Amino acid sequence: MARSVPIPDGNKVFVLTGAGVSAESGIRTFRDANGLWEEHRVEDVASPEGFAKDPELVWRFYGQRRAQALTVKPNPGHHALAALEARLGDDFLLCTQNVDALHEAAGSTRVIHMHGELMKTRCSDPACGTAPFHDERHDFGELPRCSCGALQRPHIVWFGEIPFEMHRIKRVVQACDVFVCVGSSGVVYPAAGLVREMTYRRSVGETVRTVYVGVESPDNADAFDEVVIGKAGETLPGLFAR
Repeated sequence: MARSVPIPDGNKVFVLTGAGVSAESGIRTFRDANGLWEEHRVEDVASPEGFAKDPELVWRFYGQRRAQALTVKPNPGHHALAALEARLGDDFLLCTQNVDALHEAAGSTRVIHMHGELMKTRCSDPACGTAPFHDERHDFGELPRCSCGALQRPHIVWFGEIPFEMHRIKRVVQACDVFVCVGSSGVVYPAAGLVREMTYRRSVGETVRTVYVGVESPDNADAFDEVVIGKAGETLPGLFAR
């Protein structure tokens, strides 16, 4: 019999997704066992310092990521989360660590990309008021520049930078009834620490639930009431009953 995790209508649900759900669609993680991304040190292609040192290398790296992302489609796990959002409406928020747009492609609209969006570009000058924009370019003859003259950069949260919308994310976690995590290792912070907000809320007498879904138990498994082992695309459809 299929596993079921009842979520009644009216429950406020926060969902955090990680690399696991995108990997099932074929998104490559780029990072190998030695910590290298496409044979490059993380510091060289995913940090402000790396961009300042060699912007051509950084754009070449993200151009490869964009090209690969354009070849994949949402899997049943993405569609199952979109269906849960359609049922719960404003009582649902999805926060993803992934920079691809697979959740949106599946129909999700209440989405926060805490680590940025691969298919967006922004000005590298913090003083420039130009908004990030959708951008599928992936083969650059020359480095892209903003109208202000500064180099443009990928709209990605690099190492050493603060994830987007953390205040909003924490407010929603502190008010939700159910915290669901899908395909996240429980290693990358601050995302991995969000479930501890639920642990604190339970310690002061609040009734909350925490559920993890993934192919293996995460590092922070002790913070979850239920750990459901399995692929998101096979487990999520039908998992959340009323």
